[in-house]
Amino acid sequence: MTDLSDHIPAHAIRFWQRVKALTFFLLMIWLLVSFGFAFYARELAGLSVFGWPLPFYMAAQGTTLVYLALIGAYVLVMKKLDVLAAAEAAAEPATKLATQATTEAANEN
Repeated sequence: MTDLSDHIPAHAIRFWQRVKALTFFLLMIWLLVSFGFAFYARELAGLSVFGWPLPFYMAAQGTTLVYLALIGAYVLVMKKLDVLAAAEAAAEPATKLATQATTEAANEN
């Protein structure tokens, strides 16, 4: 049985690792915002934003703004990752050809 990673280009594996890391990071921020403010609402009640208690503000508007910022960050970073992946994909065939030529030359000797 062959390993599928032998057939997946290295640039695709790197791209997927970067996407997973970005997703994990953004989900951790989401988790902290969603559950952090709810869990520590009593302790944070003394703080205010625009005259409103911080937990109330975060429940009413703040978390929604954070979620929108997370979506925007995901879109921006994914655009950069797509450009980087395309550049790596374009460079990889040239690298493979050079490696194959070197291997064939070594085998001929």
